[in-house]
Amino acid sequence: MISKRFRIIKPEIRVLGIDDGMFTLRAKGFVPVVGVVFRGGYFLDGVMHTKVKIDGFEATRKIASMIINSPHYKQLRVIMLNGVTLAGFNIIDIKKLNAKTKLPVIAITREKPNLTKVRKALKNLPKSEHRWKAIKNAGEIFEVTTRNKNEKVYMQISGILKDDAEKIIRLTSTRSNIPEALRVAHLIASGISFV
Repeated sequence: MISKRFRIIKPEIRVLGIDDGMFTLRAKGFVPVVGVVFRGGYFLDGVMHTKVKIDGFEATRKIASMIINSPHYKQLRVIMLNGVTLAGFNIIDIKKLNAKTKLPVIAITREKPNLTKVRKALKNLPKSEHRWKAIKNAGEIFEVTTRNKNEKVYMQISGILKDDAEKIIRLTSTRSNIPEALRVAHLIASGISFV
């Protein structure tokens, strides 16, 4: 899909932040996934949810369905993820998510992903090459400064230009170095964890 070019990035751009709940390392079953709709970095407009299997394979499909079936779908301009993994190593293929939802995707992490360690960890799971392909599909890892110019976050993108993604991250990071939609999605998902 061609990267979307934003002519104007409005201060109240509707973004969807998605994060998963907590679980223990030996846990089996499902983990809640919460999506939070924000206007810019200030106004909470809605919440959506689904669940994904720990170390499963359906994260991309389940998240796309959650978004498309939401009453907020037509207002959304960008999807923000807390990294490309949910519930352990249930990988979100950001290019497929972008294609299914027709929305740009920005995956953000506080720490730069160590792909060597990730590849090694994946070898202990079924279909490790399938998972690795989805991780590699996220593309280049970019360093971004947000609110505090001394601290950095890292992003991977699909369907959006790097400069536009950086502007949106800075605009929506009002309380911390993470966009507010992601921060609140994390708080809610952590509060409703199944395990």
